[in-house]
Amino acid sequence: MVLGDGVRYIGVAERRGRLGLRQQLAGGARVGSPEEVAAALVALHGSDPATVYLAVGARLTDSAGTVAETERALYEDRSLVRMHGMRHTVFAFPAELTAVVHASTGLTVAARERAKLLKDMAKAGAPDATWLKEVEESALAALARRGQATASELGVEEPRLREQFVYAAGKSYEGVHSVSTRLLKVLGVEGKVVRGRPLGSWTSTQFRWAVAPPHPELDVAEAQAGLLRRWLSVCGPATEADLQWWTGWKVTDVRRALTAIRAVTVSVDEGPAYVVDGDADPVAGPAEPWAALLPGLDPTAMGWQQRDWYLAPSLRPALFDGSGNVGPTVWWNGRVVGGWGQRPDGEIVWRLLAPEGIGREEREAIAAQADRLRGWVGSTRVTPRFRNPLERELAESGG
Repeated sequence: MVLGDGVRYIGVAERRGRLGLRQQLAGGARVGSPEEVAAALVALHGSDPATVYLAVGARLTDSAGTVAETERALYEDRSLVRMHGMRHTVFAFPAELTAVVHASTGLTVAARERAKLLKDMAKAGAPDATWLKEVEESALAALARRGQATASELGVEEPRLREQFVYAAGKSYEGVHSVSTRLLKVLGVEGKVVRGRPLGSWTSTQFRWAVAPPHPELDVAEAQAGLLRRWLSVCGPATEADLQWWTGWKVTDVRRALTAIRAVTVSVDEGPAYVVDGDADPVAGPAEPWAALLPGLDPTAMGWQQRDWYLAPSLRPALFDGSGNVGPTVWWNGRVVGGWGQRPDGEIVWRLLAPEGIGREEREAIAAQADRLRGWVGSTRVTPRFRNPLERELAESGG
C-alpha cells in the first residue's frame, strides 16, 4: 500500500516477515558462525554473558558447537569484542565495528563518566586527576604485561587501585567505591580496555579485563551514519523513537544520520518510520513459519522501543522485569507468544501466553526448539541475570 506523497505503508505481517529473515530466526535464514550472527545483527547484548551464547545458538544452522565457537570468536580469534556501546550498555560487537561504536556512541559517554568519577573523588577528598592519570597508566601497563587480569589481580601490581572513597556521603544511597571498579568502567567506555575470559563457565558474570585492540579514530558524524545504516538495514522500518532509544543519541544526531544515509520515509502503524535507501519495496516473508526460544535481553526482543507489532502489551508484566529488561521469550512466526525457563535439572520448560493461532503443529515446532536448546546447553544451568515473573515461576515449578 502506498499512502499520500508516495509514502509506502509497511504492515505488521511484512514487518514480522522481515524480522524472521533479517534477525536470522527463520529456518532458512540461520547461519554458520557467531561472526555471521553478530555481523548481521550489529550487536549482541552482553550485560548477561549467557545472552551472547544463547542468542548465537538460536541462529546457528548447527547449534551443537555454540559454546566452543562463541568462545573461539570472543577469546581466541578476538573477532567478537565485548565492550560498552549504545546506552552505556555492554554488547558483543564484530571487531571491525569497534571504532565505529566508539566514535558514534562512546566518546560522549566516556567524557561524562570520567568527569563524574573525578567529581565523586573530589567530594570524598580523594586524590586529583593527575594522581588518577598516573594510576591509569600504571594499570594499563600492568594489563598489557599480563594479557588479561581481574581487577583484584591488577590491584596487586598497582596497589593504588585498591584505594577506596565514600560515594554520596550522607545520602540514603551512600556507599564505598574502589578506584579499580570505577576506573576500569571508565576505561571500558573510553575504549581502552575490553572484557576478557570469564572466571568459570560461559555463564559467569565474573570476568577478566584485557587491553582493547587498537582502532582508528573516526569522525563522529560519519561513524553515527555508518552505525545507523547497518542497524536500519537489519531492523528497518523503525521509527525515530526506535532509533533514538537504540542508539542512545540525541534526536538531532539521529536526524543528522538519517539525512546522511538518505533514509527513505515509510509508514507503519505507529506513524512515520525509516528504511535504508532501496529497502522500501515489499519483502516476501520466510517460506515456512518458524519458532524460536530467545534469551533474556536478546537483540531481537530488545531491538525496538515500540514493540506492539511483535509483543502484545498484555504480555509485558510477565516477560519484563521492573527496569524494562525482557526475559526469555517464545516466538512463533514473528511475534512473542510466551516465555521459557530452565528447571534445576536442566529441563527447558515453556508456556504460551498468547495462544491464538497456535495449534498442535505449532506447539510441536516450539517444543522442537526447546529440545534443540537443551541439546547444546547440556547440563549447564542458565539463570538470567535479569529475571522476570514468568521465568521464575517456570524455573521453580516446571511449568
